[in-house]
Amino acid sequence: MAHSEMHERVRIDKWLWAARFYKTRALAQAAVVAGKVKLHDERIKPAKEVRIGDVLAIRVGEFTWSVTVKALAEHRGPAEVARKLYEESAESIAQRMAQIADRKAFGNLAGERKGRPTKRERRQIIKFREGS
Repeated sequence: MAHSEMHERVRIDKWLWAARFYKTRALAQAAVVAGKVKLHDERIKPAKEVRIGDVLAIRVGEFTWSVTVKALAEHRGPAEVARKLYEESAESIAQRMAQIADRKAFGNLAGERKGRPTKRERRQIIKFREGS
């Protein structure tokens, strides 16, 4: 895996992909274009190069990560190596843990069922509509 010894700068979309914030480089690039990734609280373009010590705010789903770049990589490797590429701030960790706890406390807001009703649920719906 190519680390900071070989590279002084790496494109932000490559680094986000290598650090495993996004599954594909295309998703990382789309997130940067959409403004979900900020470098020092400023919007950037996918070709922007990241350096060691840069502070990134990354929005992934409903979570926001505040990380400092510790190492650079152009290629995706194991998750264990990816975690060494950045250091998350204490406030960011606390905020994410609070969001996770809130989500667990409120449960699934969309409900238990997804998609089409089961055969049993369909029969119950028919019974309810017929009034019996």
